[in-house]
Amino acid sequence: MNHPRPDGGAVPPPGCPAHREQAAGDWAAVPPTHAPTPLYGPDFAADPHAVYARLRTLGPAAPVELAPGAHATLVTDYRAALEVLRTPEVFGKDARRWRSLADGRVAPDNPVVPMMAYRPNCLFSDGEAHTRLRQAVTDSLARIDPNALRGYVERSADTLIDRFAGLGEADLLGAYAKVLPLLVFQQLFGCPPELGDRLVEGFSGIFDGVDAERADALITSTLIELIGLKREQPGADMISWLMAHHARLSDEEMIHQLVVLIGAGTEPQQNLIANALRLLLSDDRFAGDLAGGSMPVEDALDEVLWLDPPMANYGVHYPVQDVDFGGVPLAAGEPVVVSFAAANTDPALLTTRRTGNRAHLAWSAGPDHCPAKDAARLIAAVAVEKLLDRLPDLELAVPADRLVWRPGPFHRALTALPVRFPPAPPSGPQPAPVHDLSAVRRPGPGPVPPYEQPRSDAYDSYAPSPQQADLPGDSRWNATPARNPGPAPQRSGPPPSPLSPSGSIPPAATSTARPPASGPAARRRPWSFLAEWWRGQ
Repeated sequence: MNHPRPDGGAVPPPGCPAHREQAAGDWAAVPPTHAPTPLYGPDFAADPHAVYARLRTLGPAAPVELAPGAHATLVTDYRAALEVLRTPEVFGKDARRWRSLADGRVAPDNPVVPMMAYRPNCLFSDGEAHTRLRQAVTDSLARIDPNALRGYVERSADTLIDRFAGLGEADLLGAYAKVLPLLVFQQLFGCPPELGDRLVEGFSGIFDGVDAERADALITSTLIELIGLKREQPGADMISWLMAHHARLSDEEMIHQLVVLIGAGTEPQQNLIANALRLLLSDDRFAGDLAGGSMPVEDALDEVLWLDPPMANYGVHYPVQDVDFGGVPLAAGEPVVVSFAAANTDPALLTTRRTGNRAHLAWSAGPDHCPAKDAARLIAAVAVEKLLDRLPDLELAVPADRLVWRPGPFHRALTALPVRFPPAPPSGPQPAPVHDLSAVRRPGPGPVPPYEQPRSDAYDSYAPSPQQADLPGDSRWNATPARNPGPAPQRSGPPPSPLSPSGSIPPAATSTARPPASGPAARRRPWSFLAEWWRGQ
C-alpha cells in the first residue's frame, strides 16, 4: 500500500535545526535489490559514520544485516526516524509480528534475538498493554529523589576513584564507567552486589552478541532470585515499588520490566560516561577549556548524545502492514531499526550547533521516548565532574585514534579507556552512606530539580549491601500479590527469549506518584511457570 505522510507529521521538536520545508515525495527510493550492509564486526565498529554516509545515498532507509542471517531496514534520515517513532498505528513495537523469527528464517539463537524478540514489557508492547506497563515504570521512576541520587553517585564515584587515584594510571571503562552504574542500580533496585555482578555479566553478553543464550539464562535466573528476595523483604526500592503498583504486574511481567530498566541503567549508561570522558580528553575544543580550569561537561554530553549516542541503533519497530515509506518498500512484520546516530548527523539538519541543543534522538522519541533521561544525564554528569574534580591532570594513555570500539549493531562502546595522571591522595573523611533514594520521604510537593542539588562528600565503603542498609520502605508501598497471568497465549514459531535490554529507558512522570493502597502480602508458588514458558509449554 502507499502510506502518505501525515499532514505536518514527523516534525522535528521545536528549536531543532531540521525545520525546513521538504515535500513528502522527495526522499530518494532504495533500490530493492541492494545487498544488505553488515552492521557487525570490527570494520563497522571502527567507523560507523562512514557506513551511515553510504547508506544515506540509498534513501531515508536502507537494507542492513544486524547479525548473520538477521536482516532489517535501517532508518538514517532524521525526519523519517521521527515518523517511525511517532506513528505507532503504522509501526508497531510488538515483536510477535517479526515474521522472519516466526517462520524460522532467523534462528532463535541468533545473537540479536534477545534484543529484538517479544516479551511482555513496556518496550515491546502496543496499545493498552503498553500504557499499563509503561505507567508502572514511570510512576516508580518518579519516586526517586534526584537529590539523594546525586549524593549517592558522588559517594560511589569517590569510592571508585580512591581505588586507583594513587596508582597514576587506570582503565576508566573497567575501573570506573562500568562499575559506577552497577553501584547505582544496586542501590535503586535494592540489589545485593553478588546478584548485580551476575546481571552486568549477562547484559554485557547480550549487548556484545557473545554467547547470547547463556547470557539470557544468567539474567533470567538472577532476576528470579532477586524478585523472590524482594517478595520476602520489600523495601524503598524500584523493585518493591513496581510490585506494589496498582498495575499489579505478574511475576513474568516483573522480570521483563526489570530487564528494560537494568539494561538501560548499565550498558548505555557506562557508554555515555566513557564516551563523554573520551571526548573531553581528546577533543581540543574541550581539552583547552579543561586546561584553563573550566569543565564543559554538559557541552560534552550534548556532543556525545548527538554524535556517538550510547545506543546508536535501536528503536526496533515492525510495520503492521506493507508500507511504501518515501519510496522504500517495507514489508509487514520485518524489522525497521532507527539509527539514532545516523539521524542525528543527517546532513539535512541545517546547523551543526549542538551545545545546548536537545533535539537529538539519543533518548528516542514518541510513545517510547526515555522517561529516565534526566536521571541518566544526571548520573553521567556527576560521574564526569567528580572524576575531573579529583584528577584534573587526567590524560589519555594512548592516542585517541588507537582506542578500540566494541563490535555490535546496537551500541557505541569502547573496549577500554586507558588514562594516566599524577597520583592523588584519597578523598579523606567520609560521611555515612544514604540508603534510601526514595522521594516519598522528601518534604514539600513535587520532585527536586535534578541539576540544582547540593554536592556531597564520599564514603569509603565500596557500596552498601541491601542486607546491611536500613531499607524499611514506606508502609503505603508494601508489595502486593502479583496478578494471575492466566494461561500462556498460543505462539507460532520458536518460543521467544524472556529477555530484552532496552536501548532507551522506555513520557516521564514529573511528579511523585500517589502511593496506591497495598493488598495483603502473599507467597507466590515457585517459579515453575517461567521454566515452562521458557520451554514454550
